[in-house]
Amino acid sequence: MNKKRLTWVDVTKGFLMILVVIGHYPGQLDFPLVKYIYWFHMPAFFILSGLFFKPVVEKSLMKISIQKRFMQLIVPYLFFLVSITLIRYGIEIGSGNKDLSWYVNDMWTLVVGGRFVRGAYGVFWFVTTLFFTYLFFLWMTKNFNRTKQLIILAVFYSIAHFESLFAMHVIGGSPSEAAQTIPMIWNIDVALMAVVYFSLGYYLKSFWMNVSHKWLIAGVLVSISAVLLDNYNVIDYHLSMKFLRYDHFVLDLIIPLSFTVVLVGIFQLIAAKSSLNWLQKIEKHSLTIMYLHIFTDILLNDYFTYGVIGFTAFGLFVPIVVSIIIQKFLPHGKLLLGGFSQKKASSNRAVT
Repeated sequence: MNKKRLTWVDVTKGFLMILVVIGHYPGQLDFPLVKYIYWFHMPAFFILSGLFFKPVVEKSLMKISIQKRFMQLIVPYLFFLVSITLIRYGIEIGSGNKDLSWYVNDMWTLVVGGRFVRGAYGVFWFVTTLFFTYLFFLWMTKNFNRTKQLIILAVFYSIAHFESLFAMHVIGGSPSEAAQTIPMIWNIDVALMAVVYFSLGYYLKSFWMNVSHKWLIAGVLVSISAVLLDNYNVIDYHLSMKFLRYDHFVLDLIIPLSFTVVLVGIFQLIAAKSSLNWLQKIEKHSLTIMYLHIFTDILLNDYFTYGVIGFTAFGLFVPIVVSIIIQKFLPHGKLLLGGFSQKKASSNRAVT
């Protein structure tokens, strides 16, 4: 991938990260913006992640590939999990909470993770799901041909929808409550749905690398039509990957794909004429922003009054500052933020 192509990917991911922050705004908005953000922002991340997937054929390289992804995803996950928890427990102890059972129950919830952790950990499910999505797709591409891969994906997609149907309509209640009645560590079951989006990024790589004007227009028309149909109550579409809410077997592909086509197409056009450095910088610190934007609001909302703009500004600025501090002042700071390179690791072993 050349530099221009990498630029539009970074810019698109930076914009999506802004949408992630806005999507967690706890207040009420006049326009159902959050609902529409959830239609596509998480699927888009999985699609763009699939763009960079490289199959591993040799058995000897499988362990190396998994280790790399573990260091890039799970090490930062554990770092932020422990860091936020220590601060939370410090606040709890300072406020007089000495109930040992509360801490034991809280720790157990953190171990299970996924949809069972809320509040400051509201986005942690994405990283563990992405890790297992990568493992699923790595296994598929190594052991099966393209036809069998598509069959497996169809089975995964169907199982995911059956699970959603069971949670939303048999168990019932709010999506978060219904989903939490189905036990699963680290939201591994969500990877059944995520791997389908991930595969679309990989299989359609040539399409995504240069979205034509024709497809961009088609994506705009489908996206606008979906919003209008929803606004006039012709459809009532929702998508929440975290809480297993997949509302429609067909629309769960069409709507996220159409919005992603629009975003990618637009930012490819813009990136060809402008660098949009500010979005690239947001993407550069996206991991820290993802982990800390909700926690930032939890720490600050007692001292500041702000709407969605203030929430978004704090949710971006504070984590970026923290990210810079971690990288510059903490030992192995870049590694803690996912900056692991197999080449660097190999060269370090060679030196020692």
